[in-house]
Amino acid sequence: MSWSTAKPAPARTSFELLPQLVGKMPNPTATFETTMGSFKAEIYLDRVPITASNFVDLCSTGFYNGVHFHRVIPGFMDQFGCPNARDPNARNAGQGGPPDGEFKNLVTGATERRSNGGNIKDENISRDTNAPGTLSMANTGQPNSGGSQFFLNVADNKNLDWFAPGPSKHPVFGKIIEGMDICVAISKVPTKNDNPTTPIMMKSITIS
Repeated sequence: MSWSTAKPAPARTSFELLPQLVGKMPNPTATFETTMGSFKAEIYLDRVPITASNFVDLCSTGFYNGVHFHRVIPGFMDQFGCPNARDPNARNAGQGGPPDGEFKNLVTGATERRSNGGNIKDENISRDTNAPGTLSMANTGQPNSGGSQFFLNVADNKNLDWFAPGPSKHPVFGKIIEGMDICVAISKVPTKNDNPTTPIMMKSITIS
């Protein structure tokens, strides 16, 4: 019996293997560690690959670490993801986004881009409603203006669906699978102009 002397292929990370494995494995899970507790969400890589890949990329670079929730409204939603909100009292919280650049589409392997202030393309392709517990992209109200900011629905906000009548168009890219009580609790904290009076910081978001 003879043995091959060929060298084994270099080990590949789970994210590098995603283009081949998507559809054959569960969607990524994001674990959110906040100063008010932790929660987890399924990220819909199989439904909105550009939006989900953008989110995974930002998480993997630590973009969200140290950012505070800047807008919470009981019976509505929790908004998060503006880099200006690293300062919990920043007057321009809610106006920022990620830097322009590139990231990999984890489904197709293609290179996607953030441009014009870190914005990505609108991905209005999956008819997932803004139901309680869903994660949805925030934007300025203009086309292709989403970037790093998103909100956690704590109510049925189907009026925000991209396929609903009206001007608000927000594609859903995930759903809470553990710790919804934490998200609801965040929405109910005391606020001033919708900004929590006691800052709520995102310590980390990890993807598995």
